[in-house]
Amino acid sequence: MVEDINFLRNVSIFEELPERDLARIASLGTRKIFSKGSVILMEDEIGSALFIIIDGKVKVSRLDETGKEVILSILGPGEVFGEMSLLDGMKRSATVSALTDTEVLIIYRDDFLNLLNKHPQIAISLLKELTQRLRKADMQIKSLSLKDAQGRVGCVLIMLADDLGKMYKGHVIVEGLPTQQDLANMAGTSRETVSRILSKFEKMGLIKIEGRNLIILEYEKMKRMFK
Repeated sequence: MVEDINFLRNVSIFEELPERDLARIASLGTRKIFSKGSVILMEDEIGSALFIIIDGKVKVSRLDETGKEVILSILGPGEVFGEMSLLDGMKRSATVSALTDTEVLIIYRDDFLNLLNKHPQIAISLLKELTQRLRKADMQIKSLSLKDAQGRVGCVLIMLADDLGKMYKGHVIVEGLPTQQDLANMAGTSRETVSRILSKFEKMGLIKIEGRNLIILEYEKMKRMFK
């Protein structure tokens, strides 16, 4: 229980609540682990719960008109998903899959709606979160639509660095880099093109890839180039 309370204190939509309310939320939540590659939510299914990532990473995706996967975002610890259909009662707008072994805290619909009734500040925080996501999505669409393949891949790497990266010795490290196919689906290009561009970035001294970790050696330079 104490562990869950400490975790919830760092989740943006709950951060203003006192400890007794966090304890109540923790008691409502159910922990569950999804193995890498598992589908957590399916597009078009009816939503029944809110999910908070405790550990791991997930991808949020949809299929385009040709049946190709388009990755909308990648979420990590402390981030929330499943909230839209929970609030409006409509079908899920996207599929969410585990990129790594992922542990989540699940709060079911009736319990969450009761929380909103008792704690209006949660609704306000959730509205801010949704607004930030919409602004970010709009910026990403504009940024990606105006660039060639190299620019789009560079933009995706900067997005990952901003969302999931950690500073270490002056560099930005993204642990558990998505597969090249996932990067391609985010950038709207092919896996082969991503492979070629990553190799080019390494030769330019912008990045370094060690196993599944991406090290951005020239973060500020890349940000100027691709944002």
